[in-house]
Amino acid sequence: MTPDPTHLRSLPLDRGADAPDPAEAGAGEETEPRRHAEVRRHATASDFLDRRTAPVEEGPATWGWRGALTRWSGGAVQPRRSSAERAHERARAAVRQEFDGPRTIAFINPKGGAAKTTSVLAAGYTFGTVRGGGVVAWDNNETRGTLGIRAVRSSHTNTTRELIADLDRFSAADARIGDLDTFVRHQGDAHFDVLASDERPDVTGTIRAQDYTDVHRLLERFYRLVLVDTGNNMRAENWLAAAEAADLLVVTSTVREDTGYSGLWMLDALADAGYPNLKYKSITVLSDPSHRVDEGLARDLVEVYGQRTRSVHRVPFDPALVTGSVVPYPRLSVETRRSWLNACAAMAGAL
Repeated sequence: MTPDPTHLRSLPLDRGADAPDPAEAGAGEETEPRRHAEVRRHATASDFLDRRTAPVEEGPATWGWRGALTRWSGGAVQPRRSSAERAHERARAAVRQEFDGPRTIAFINPKGGAAKTTSVLAAGYTFGTVRGGGVVAWDNNETRGTLGIRAVRSSHTNTTRELIADLDRFSAADARIGDLDTFVRHQGDAHFDVLASDERPDVTGTIRAQDYTDVHRLLERFYRLVLVDTGNNMRAENWLAAAEAADLLVVTSTVREDTGYSGLWMLDALADAGYPNLKYKSITVLSDPSHRVDEGLARDLVEVYGQRTRSVHRVPFDPALVTGSVVPYPRLSVETRRSWLNACAAMAGAL
């Protein structure tokens, strides 16, 4: 049986840039010679794929009792997805959206213990698994940071400092991402890489602004998304370089008065320094430091950071992160993973 072509009737027909529309030509009027493009009266292969621009019908529920009913019935009964599950899929779609070039997100707060490193790793895991790779988390501490300690270890111990010393090997046009394997640490099923900061106790000196620029330029060649973990000295050259080069700033804080104040003080300093479009280019992630937090303080922080940044996202306490060791991604709670998905969806939307 011949397939019914009615679903293709609305597809565009290309008559060529110069060809007249037969419907507009006068009766018996001659058209110009065949030097014009031929009138095409069929849908092309591209037209066929472009028909899919309409929203794809969503599948049956997979969460909760609705999902259980779908499974128990063998698919005979297919309840509609709940609003929470539909919101989850929208967040995943937002995280997967394409950018028109590499993007850089800097995670900032000049106080230690403000959850910068865990935030970078959680964001790396979220972007890496949902987008499918192309993500690097970089510890841009001026001396020694802890991103490499919290990340999955590698067979090598190279860090940003060794990469800076060997940048010449990447100056050639034929340099490949595989050449970075001896400097970055792959995070396995988390689908992102980590570039650690200096870990040697016998090394002196700090990472300077030009060092940041050189490494950042290299990482942008090979990764779609660069997540920058910053140090605590916002007067350091590399800290300032990271803030200036970032497409988005993520202010991290725990639900504590001292870390919350520190982040606001930093925003005040950036505003006084004339940082452009500060509210438009920043969001806030608030992490609960324990199961029980001061909810009044949490509301105050959400309100004040909501005035200073694009949006505020609350991340729950997760016992899997208490040890301060390698982040056990498979053991993160469902609530933690969903909270970070929503936060990363907001980051992607801001980019």
